[in-house]
Amino acid sequence: MTVPRNARKKWQKVREFALGLPDAAEEFPWGESVAKVNKKVFVFLGVQDGSYPLGVTLKLKDETSHAHALSCPGAEPAGYGLGRSGWVRVPLAEDGAPPAELLCEWVEESYRATAPKRLTARLDGTGPSGA
Repeated sequence: MTVPRNARKKWQKVREFALGLPDAAEEFPWGESVAKVNKKVFVFLGVQDGSYPLGVTLKLKDETSHAHALSCPGAEPAGYGLGRSGWVRVPLAEDGAPPAELLCEWVEESYRATAPKRLTARLDGTGPSGA
């Protein structure tokens, strides 16, 4: 399966953004890339080898962003029961897929839903910057 170049570019921007958030780290459980904070996944980045359509899976608690994400072409509640907790899988190669900027906003929302308050305070400029 060939991954369209624009989808790969979006994926790279989303990955870089996610890993730039306070204390975020990339791990590879189940053979796929995930971004974690405080040992908890806040975005599933999937695999890049073409064995599965390129996409991201995020936890969206805000009803508006959750509904918007689900309205994207090919989007669906995440499998393994995660969809019941607000997780949405958004494919990146579909025509009409969201732009990287919107995906990054959703990554930040997912991060905020997962990260401890001391780390989200750093995003708001109210906590210690850490190093």
